[in-house]
Amino acid sequence: MKKDIHPEDYRLVVFKDMSNDYSFLSRSTAPSNETVKWEDGNEYPLVKLEISHTSHPYFTGKMQFVDTAGRVDKFRKRYAKFQKK
Repeated sequence: MKKDIHPEDYRLVVFKDMSNDYSFLSRSTAPSNETVKWEDGNEYPLVKLEISHTSHPYFTGKMQFVDTAGRVDKFRKRYAKFQKK
């Protein structure tokens, strides 16, 4: 393995899936300006996720409708002129 290519500033971070409010604690170097109080009473940096293993169709086995930032509306507006009447 090459030397000095991996970051050394790993710390505990809370990741929160915004589509279903699932949170988990893990080590990461991901930057964050927000913090959250975790179950153990300590405060950790918070990284918000659009999708995680608890909401992704591959892991759940079922499709879930997740409209983030109005992507479906943008798509419909862009292709409305092609819609059959």
